[in-house]
Amino acid sequence: MNTVRVAGPAPGPSLRRRMADLSGRHRSTTVLIGMSIATLAMYVLPNYPPLNAFQGHVGWIDAFANAGVYMLMAMGLNVVIGFAGLLDLGYAAFFAIGAYTYAYGASPFSGNHFPFLPMIIVGAAMAAIFGIILGAPTLRLRGDYLAIMTLGFGEIVPRVFLNAPEYTNGPNGIGGIYRPVISIPIIGTIEFGAITPVLYFLVMMIMVTVAMILLYRLHDSRIGRAWAAVREDELAAAASGINTVTTKLLAFALGATTAGVAGVFTASKLTVVSPDQFYFNVSFTVLAMVILGGMGNIWGVALGAFVIFNIQAVFLKQLNGFFARLEVPILQDINFTSYQFLLYGLALVVMMLFRPEGLFPSQRRRRELHAAEELGPDAEPEIVGAMGATPGADEILGGPDESDSVGLR
Repeated sequence: MNTVRVAGPAPGPSLRRRMADLSGRHRSTTVLIGMSIATLAMYVLPNYPPLNAFQGHVGWIDAFANAGVYMLMAMGLNVVIGFAGLLDLGYAAFFAIGAYTYAYGASPFSGNHFPFLPMIIVGAAMAAIFGIILGAPTLRLRGDYLAIMTLGFGEIVPRVFLNAPEYTNGPNGIGGIYRPVISIPIIGTIEFGAITPVLYFLVMMIMVTVAMILLYRLHDSRIGRAWAAVREDELAAAASGINTVTTKLLAFALGATTAGVAGVFTASKLTVVSPDQFYFNVSFTVLAMVILGGMGNIWGVALGAFVIFNIQAVFLKQLNGFFARLEVPILQDINFTSYQFLLYGLALVVMMLFRPEGLFPSQRRRRELHAAEELGPDAEPEIVGAMGATPGADEILGGPDESDSVGLR
Protein backbone atom coordinates (compact mmCIF):
# COMPACT_ATOMS: atom_id res chain seq x y z
CA MET A 1 0.00 0.00 0.00
CA ASN A 2 1.43 3.31 -1.02
CA THR A 3 1.56 5.98 1.66
CA VAL A 4 1.22 9.62 0.88
CA ARG A 5 3.41 11.97 2.82
CA VAL A 6 2.05 15.40 3.39
CA ALA A 7 4.72 18.02 3.46
CA GLY A 8 4.66 20.33 6.44
CA PRO A 9 4.78 24.08 6.24
CA ALA A 10 7.92 25.53 4.75
CA PRO A 11 10.37 26.79 7.33
CA GLY A 12 10.24 30.53 7.78
CA PRO A 13 13.20 32.84 7.53
CA SER A 14 15.82 32.69 10.22
CA LEU A 15 16.00 35.17 13.08
CA ARG A 16 19.03 36.83 11.53
CA ARG A 17 17.19 37.26 8.24
CA ARG A 18 14.14 38.71 9.97
CA MET A 19 16.29 41.16 11.93
CA ALA A 20 18.07 42.22 8.73
CA ASP A 21 14.75 42.80 6.97
CA LEU A 22 13.42 44.77 9.94
CA SER A 23 16.51 47.00 10.09
CA GLY A 24 16.32 47.51 6.33
CA ARG A 25 12.74 48.73 6.54
CA HIS A 26 13.52 51.04 9.48
CA ARG A 27 17.05 52.09 8.62
CA SER A 28 17.05 55.49 10.33
CA THR A 29 15.64 54.08 13.58
CA THR A 30 18.20 51.27 13.51
CA VAL A 31 21.07 53.73 13.04
CA LEU A 32 19.75 55.95 15.84
CA ILE A 33 19.43 53.06 18.28
CA GLY A 34 22.78 51.55 17.30
CA MET A 35 24.66 54.83 17.64
CA SER A 36 23.01 55.52 21.00
CA ILE A 37 24.17 52.14 22.31
CA ALA A 38 27.66 52.66 20.83
CA THR A 39 27.95 56.13 22.39
CA LEU A 40 26.95 54.82 25.82
CA ALA A 41 29.41 51.94 25.49
CA MET A 42 32.26 54.27 24.49
CA TYR A 43 31.56 56.44 27.52
CA VAL A 44 31.40 53.56 30.01
CA LEU A 45 33.93 50.96 28.80
CA PRO A 46 37.11 53.08 29.28
CA ASN A 47 36.59 52.74 33.04
CA TYR A 48 37.18 48.98 32.90
CA PRO A 49 39.98 46.65 31.76
CA PRO A 50 41.64 46.35 29.38
CA LEU A 51 41.02 49.91 28.15
CA ASN A 52 41.91 51.58 31.45
CA ALA A 53 45.33 49.93 31.29
CA PHE A 54 46.28 52.10 28.31
CA GLN A 55 45.05 55.55 29.41
CA GLY A 56 42.48 57.29 31.54
CA HIS A 57 38.82 57.96 30.87
CA VAL A 58 39.39 61.54 29.68
CA GLY A 59 42.08 60.39 27.26
CA TRP A 60 39.79 57.78 25.75
CA ILE A 61 36.91 60.22 25.34
CA ASP A 62 39.25 62.64 23.59
CA ALA A 63 40.52 59.81 21.35
CA PHE A 64 36.96 58.76 20.49
CA ALA A 65 36.10 62.35 19.53
CA ASN A 66 39.16 62.48 17.26
CA ALA A 67 38.24 59.09 15.81
CA GLY A 68 34.83 60.52 14.93
CA VAL A 69 36.55 63.01 12.63
CA TYR A 70 38.02 60.17 10.60
CA MET A 71 34.71 58.32 10.69
CA LEU A 72 33.07 61.33 9.04
CA MET A 73 35.79 61.59 6.41
CA ALA A 74 35.73 57.86 5.72
CA MET A 75 31.97 57.92 5.16
CA GLY A 76 32.34 60.92 2.85
CA LEU A 77 35.14 59.33 0.84
CA ASN A 78 33.07 56.16 0.65
CA VAL A 79 30.47 58.12 -1.31
CA VAL A 80 33.08 59.02 -3.92
CA ILE A 81 34.93 55.70 -4.07
CA GLY A 82 32.48 53.10 -2.79
CA PHE A 83 29.25 54.44 -4.26
CA ALA A 84 30.30 56.25 -7.45
CA GLY A 85 33.57 54.40 -8.14
CA LEU A 86 35.68 57.59 -8.48
CA LEU A 87 39.19 57.37 -7.00
CA ASP A 88 40.00 60.51 -4.99
CA LEU A 89 43.55 60.86 -3.62
CA GLY A 90 43.24 64.51 -2.60
CA TYR A 91 40.46 64.21 -0.05
CA ALA A 92 42.42 66.03 2.66
CA ALA A 93 42.05 69.25 0.64
CA PHE A 94 38.35 69.48 1.53
CA PHE A 95 39.23 68.75 5.15
CA ALA A 96 41.59 71.74 5.04
CA ILE A 97 39.01 73.99 3.40
CA GLY A 98 36.48 73.28 6.14
CA ALA A 99 39.06 73.89 8.88
CA TYR A 100 40.30 77.18 7.42
CA THR A 101 36.73 78.34 6.83
CA TYR A 102 36.04 78.06 10.55
CA ALA A 103 39.40 79.69 11.32
CA TYR A 104 38.42 82.69 9.20
CA GLY A 105 35.00 82.84 10.81
CA ALA A 106 35.96 82.53 14.49
CA SER A 107 39.47 83.70 15.35
CA PRO A 108 41.38 86.85 16.30
CA PHE A 109 43.30 86.52 13.02
CA SER A 110 40.23 87.58 11.04
CA GLY A 111 38.50 89.53 13.79
CA ASN A 112 35.31 87.51 13.35
CA HIS A 113 33.45 85.45 15.92
CA PHE A 114 30.56 83.70 14.24
CA PRO A 115 28.63 80.95 16.11
CA PHE A 116 29.72 77.36 15.80
CA LEU A 117 26.55 75.80 14.39
CA PRO A 118 26.14 78.22 11.43
CA MET A 119 29.84 77.83 10.67
CA ILE A 120 29.30 74.08 10.24
CA ILE A 121 26.91 74.85 7.38
CA VAL A 122 29.25 77.47 5.92
CA GLY A 123 32.26 75.13 6.09
CA ALA A 124 30.29 72.31 4.47
CA ALA A 125 29.08 74.64 1.71
CA MET A 126 32.58 75.93 0.99
CA ALA A 127 33.94 72.39 0.77
CA ALA A 128 31.05 71.39 -1.51
CA ILE A 129 31.80 74.31 -3.85
CA PHE A 130 35.43 73.28 -4.13
CA GLY A 131 34.30 69.69 -4.60
CA ILE A 132 32.30 70.78 -7.65
CA ILE A 133 35.28 72.84 -8.86
CA LEU A 134 37.44 69.73 -8.61
CA GLY A 135 34.84 67.46 -10.15
CA ALA A 136 34.05 69.64 -13.17
CA PRO A 137 37.40 69.25 -15.01
CA THR A 138 37.64 65.56 -14.12
CA LEU A 139 34.36 64.47 -15.72
CA ARG A 140 36.16 63.12 -18.78
CA LEU A 141 38.87 61.37 -16.74
CA ARG A 142 38.80 57.84 -15.37
CA GLY A 143 41.02 55.46 -13.47
CA ASP A 144 44.64 56.50 -13.05
CA TYR A 145 44.14 59.87 -14.73
CA LEU A 146 41.39 60.80 -12.29
CA ALA A 147 43.57 59.71 -9.37
CA ILE A 148 46.48 61.87 -10.55
CA MET A 149 44.17 64.86 -11.01
CA THR A 150 42.75 64.59 -7.48
CA LEU A 151 46.23 63.98 -6.09
CA GLY A 152 47.39 67.22 -7.65
CA PHE A 153 44.45 69.09 -6.15
CA GLY A 154 45.22 67.62 -2.75
CA GLU A 155 48.82 68.85 -3.00
CA ILE A 156 47.91 72.32 -4.27
CA VAL A 157 45.54 73.31 -1.47
CA PRO A 158 47.93 72.97 1.52
CA ARG A 159 50.71 74.59 -0.54
CA VAL A 160 48.46 77.61 -1.15
CA PHE A 161 47.78 77.89 2.58
CA LEU A 162 51.50 77.51 3.24
CA ASN A 163 52.65 80.18 0.80
CA ALA A 164 50.03 82.86 1.45
CA PRO A 165 51.11 84.24 4.85
CA GLU A 166 49.12 87.45 4.52
CA TYR A 167 45.90 85.41 4.28
CA THR A 168 46.71 82.21 6.20
CA ASN A 169 49.65 83.15 8.46
CA GLY A 170 51.81 80.77 6.42
CA PRO A 171 53.45 77.79 8.11
CA ASN A 172 52.55 79.06 11.58
CA GLY A 173 48.88 78.59 10.85
CA ILE A 174 45.96 80.37 12.45
CA GLY A 175 45.85 80.05 16.22
CA GLY A 176 43.60 81.23 18.99
CA ILE A 177 40.48 79.91 17.28
CA TYR A 178 37.44 80.39 19.47
CA ARG A 179 35.91 77.30 21.00
CA PRO A 180 32.24 76.53 20.36
CA VAL A 181 29.52 78.10 22.46
CA ILE A 182 26.04 76.61 21.96
CA SER A 183 22.86 78.13 23.36
CA ILE A 184 19.98 75.73 24.04
CA PRO A 185 16.64 77.26 25.13
CA ILE A 186 15.94 74.91 28.04
CA ILE A 187 19.50 74.07 29.15
CA GLY A 188 21.10 77.46 28.53
CA THR A 189 24.55 78.34 27.19
CA ILE A 190 27.11 75.55 26.90
CA GLU A 191 30.77 76.48 26.58
CA PHE A 192 33.24 73.89 25.32
CA GLY A 193 36.53 73.54 27.18
CA ALA A 194 39.93 71.99 26.60
CA ILE A 195 40.06 69.95 29.81
CA THR A 196 36.72 68.14 29.44
CA PRO A 197 36.30 66.68 25.93
CA VAL A 198 32.91 65.11 26.71
CA LEU A 199 31.01 67.84 24.87
CA TYR A 200 33.17 67.41 21.79
CA PHE A 201 32.57 63.68 21.99
CA LEU A 202 28.79 64.06 22.18
CA VAL A 203 28.66 66.59 19.34
CA MET A 204 30.80 64.34 17.16
CA MET A 205 28.59 61.32 17.82
CA ILE A 206 25.55 63.39 16.83
CA MET A 207 27.33 64.44 13.62
CA VAL A 208 28.24 60.85 12.78
CA THR A 209 24.67 59.68 13.44
CA VAL A 210 23.10 62.37 11.25
CA ALA A 211 25.63 61.76 8.46
CA MET A 212 25.04 58.02 8.58
CA ILE A 213 21.25 58.41 8.39
CA LEU A 214 21.48 60.82 5.45
CA LEU A 215 23.96 58.61 3.58
CA TYR A 216 21.77 55.55 4.02
CA ARG A 217 18.82 57.55 2.68
CA LEU A 218 20.86 58.59 -0.35
CA HIS A 219 22.20 55.07 -0.90
CA ASP A 220 18.68 53.62 -1.04
CA SER A 221 17.34 56.42 -3.25
CA ARG A 222 17.39 57.03 -6.97
CA ILE A 223 20.68 58.91 -6.62
CA GLY A 224 22.27 55.92 -4.95
CA ARG A 225 21.17 53.64 -7.78
CA ALA A 226 22.56 56.14 -10.27
CA TRP A 227 25.91 56.08 -8.45
CA ALA A 228 25.91 52.29 -8.58
CA ALA A 229 25.18 52.35 -12.31
CA VAL A 230 28.01 54.81 -12.97
CA ARG A 231 30.38 52.69 -10.90
CA GLU A 232 29.53 49.50 -12.76
CA ASP A 233 29.52 50.90 -16.31
CA GLU A 234 29.42 54.61 -17.06
CA LEU A 235 28.61 54.16 -20.76
CA ALA A 236 25.72 51.84 -20.00
CA ALA A 237 24.48 54.27 -17.35
CA ALA A 238 24.52 57.14 -19.83
CA ALA A 239 22.76 55.02 -22.43
CA SER A 240 20.00 54.19 -19.92
CA GLY A 241 19.24 57.87 -19.40
CA ILE A 242 21.31 58.70 -16.30
CA ASN A 243 22.92 62.14 -16.34
CA THR A 244 26.46 61.06 -15.51
CA VAL A 245 27.69 64.67 -15.25
CA THR A 246 25.42 65.68 -12.39
CA THR A 247 25.71 62.23 -10.80
CA LYS A 248 29.50 62.42 -10.55
CA LEU A 249 29.48 66.08 -9.48
CA LEU A 250 27.00 65.28 -6.74
CA ALA A 251 29.25 62.49 -5.47
CA PHE A 252 32.24 64.85 -5.31
CA ALA A 253 30.15 67.56 -3.63
CA LEU A 254 28.68 65.28 -0.97
CA GLY A 255 32.01 63.69 -0.20
CA ALA A 256 33.60 67.13 0.14
CA THR A 257 30.71 68.32 2.35
CA THR A 258 31.37 65.60 4.89
CA ALA A 259 35.07 66.42 4.95
CA GLY A 260 34.24 70.12 5.39
CA VAL A 261 32.12 69.37 8.46
CA ALA A 262 34.97 67.30 9.89
CA GLY A 263 37.36 70.20 9.23
CA VAL A 264 35.16 72.70 11.07
CA PHE A 265 34.95 70.38 14.08
CA THR A 266 38.70 69.79 14.11
CA ALA A 267 39.49 73.51 13.96
CA SER A 268 37.12 74.25 16.82
CA LYS A 269 38.59 71.45 18.94
CA LEU A 270 42.31 72.06 18.32
CA THR A 271 41.91 75.89 18.20
CA VAL A 272 44.71 76.00 15.62
CA VAL A 273 45.00 75.05 11.96
CA SER A 274 48.21 74.83 9.94
CA PRO A 275 49.06 73.46 6.48
CA ASP A 276 51.01 70.48 7.85
CA GLN A 277 47.77 68.98 9.20
CA PHE A 278 46.40 68.36 5.70
CA TYR A 279 49.14 66.67 3.70
CA PHE A 280 48.82 63.52 1.59
CA ASN A 281 49.23 61.19 4.56
CA VAL A 282 45.75 62.23 5.72
CA SER A 283 44.21 61.34 2.35
CA PHE A 284 46.05 58.01 2.33
CA THR A 285 44.96 57.20 5.87
CA VAL A 286 41.30 57.87 5.10
CA LEU A 287 41.55 55.84 1.87
CA ALA A 288 43.05 52.93 3.80
CA MET A 289 40.22 53.18 6.34
CA VAL A 290 37.64 52.96 3.57
CA ILE A 291 39.30 49.95 1.93
CA LEU A 292 40.01 48.09 5.15
CA GLY A 293 36.64 48.91 6.68
CA GLY A 294 34.68 47.63 3.71
CA MET A 295 34.27 49.82 0.64
CA GLY A 296 30.63 50.47 -0.19
CA ASN A 297 29.33 49.66 3.30
CA ILE A 298 28.48 52.79 5.32
CA TRP A 299 28.65 51.40 8.82
CA GLY A 300 31.57 49.21 7.77
CA VAL A 301 33.82 52.12 6.78
CA ALA A 302 32.74 54.06 9.90
CA LEU A 303 33.61 51.17 12.19
CA GLY A 304 36.79 50.46 10.25
CA ALA A 305 37.89 54.09 10.61
CA PHE A 306 37.16 53.98 14.34
CA VAL A 307 39.16 50.78 14.86
CA ILE A 308 42.10 51.77 12.66
CA PHE A 309 42.42 55.25 14.19
CA ASN A 310 42.46 53.94 17.74
CA ILE A 311 44.98 51.24 16.86
CA GLN A 312 47.24 53.75 15.14
CA ALA A 313 46.82 56.73 17.49
CA VAL A 314 46.27 55.03 20.85
CA PHE A 315 47.29 51.38 21.10
CA LEU A 316 50.56 51.56 19.18
CA LYS A 317 51.62 54.67 21.10
CA GLN A 318 50.66 53.23 24.47
CA LEU A 319 52.13 49.75 24.04
CA ASN A 320 55.46 50.80 25.56
CA GLY A 321 53.89 51.82 28.85
CA PHE A 322 51.50 48.88 28.76
CA PHE A 323 54.24 46.24 28.49
CA ALA A 324 56.43 48.16 30.95
CA ARG A 325 53.70 47.99 33.59
CA LEU A 326 53.30 44.26 32.94
CA GLU A 327 57.12 43.84 33.04
CA VAL A 328 57.22 41.69 29.91
CA PRO A 329 60.96 40.90 29.40
CA ILE A 330 61.45 41.53 25.67
CA LEU A 331 58.44 43.58 24.65
CA GLN A 332 59.02 46.27 27.28
CA ASP A 333 62.33 47.17 25.59
CA ILE A 334 60.80 47.69 22.12
CA ASN A 335 59.93 51.24 21.12
CA PHE A 336 56.63 50.59 19.35
CA THR A 337 56.22 54.29 18.53
CA SER A 338 59.19 54.10 16.17
CA TYR A 339 57.60 51.14 14.38
CA GLN A 340 54.12 52.66 14.24
CA PHE A 341 53.89 53.02 10.45
CA LEU A 342 55.79 49.77 9.90
CA LEU A 343 53.18 47.83 11.86
CA TYR A 344 50.44 49.79 10.14
CA GLY A 345 51.85 48.91 6.71
CA LEU A 346 52.18 45.24 7.63
CA ALA A 347 48.55 45.22 8.72
CA LEU A 348 47.55 46.66 5.33
CA VAL A 349 49.53 44.01 3.44
CA VAL A 350 48.12 41.13 5.49
CA MET A 351 44.61 42.52 5.11
CA MET A 352 44.86 42.79 1.34
CA LEU A 353 46.21 39.25 1.08
CA PHE A 354 43.67 37.44 3.24
CA ARG A 355 40.61 39.72 3.23
CA PRO A 356 40.75 42.13 0.28
CA GLU A 357 37.08 43.10 0.62
CA GLY A 358 37.71 44.66 4.04
CA LEU A 359 36.57 43.92 7.56
CA PHE A 360 32.89 44.67 7.00
CA PRO A 361 32.28 44.66 3.24
CA SER A 362 29.01 45.18 1.43
CA GLN A 363 27.33 42.12 -0.03
CA ARG A 364 28.02 43.32 -3.57
CA ARG A 365 31.72 43.82 -2.88
CA ARG A 366 32.03 40.39 -1.25
CA ARG A 367 30.40 38.70 -4.23
CA GLU A 368 32.67 40.54 -6.68
CA LEU A 369 35.88 39.43 -4.95
CA HIS A 370 34.75 35.86 -4.21
CA ALA A 371 32.91 35.07 -7.43
CA ALA A 372 35.38 32.31 -8.34
CA GLU A 373 34.97 30.64 -4.96
CA GLU A 374 31.18 30.67 -5.27
CA LEU A 375 31.35 29.05 -8.72
CA GLY A 376 33.47 26.22 -7.39
CA PRO A 377 36.91 24.87 -8.27
CA ASP A 378 35.70 23.01 -11.38
CA ALA A 379 34.02 26.03 -12.95
CA GLU A 380 35.98 27.59 -15.79
CA PRO A 381 35.03 31.11 -16.87
CA GLU A 382 34.01 31.45 -20.47
CA ILE A 383 35.69 34.23 -22.39
CA VAL A 384 33.33 35.84 -24.81
CA GLY A 385 33.77 38.63 -27.30
CA ALA A 386 31.37 41.10 -28.80
CA MET A 387 27.73 39.96 -29.09
CA GLY A 388 28.55 36.82 -27.13
CA ALA A 389 30.86 35.29 -29.74
CA THR A 390 33.78 33.25 -28.53
CA PRO A 391 37.12 34.79 -29.58
CA GLY A 392 38.96 32.63 -32.08
CA ALA A 393 35.84 30.73 -33.17
CA ASP A 394 36.19 31.99 -36.72
CA GLU A 395 39.69 30.60 -37.01
CA ILE A 396 38.70 27.29 -35.50
CA LEU A 397 35.68 26.85 -37.77
CA GLY A 398 37.48 28.02 -40.88
CA GLY A 399 36.54 31.69 -40.83
CA PRO A 400 33.26 33.45 -41.38
CA ASP A 401 31.16 32.80 -44.43
CA GLU A 402 31.79 35.51 -46.98
CA SER A 403 28.17 35.39 -48.09
CA ASP A 404 27.12 36.61 -44.63
CA SER A 405 29.46 39.57 -44.62
CA VAL A 406 28.30 43.03 -45.56
CA GLY A 407 30.79 45.44 -47.12
CA LEU A 408 30.66 49.21 -47.04
CA ARG A 409 31.50 50.71 -50.41
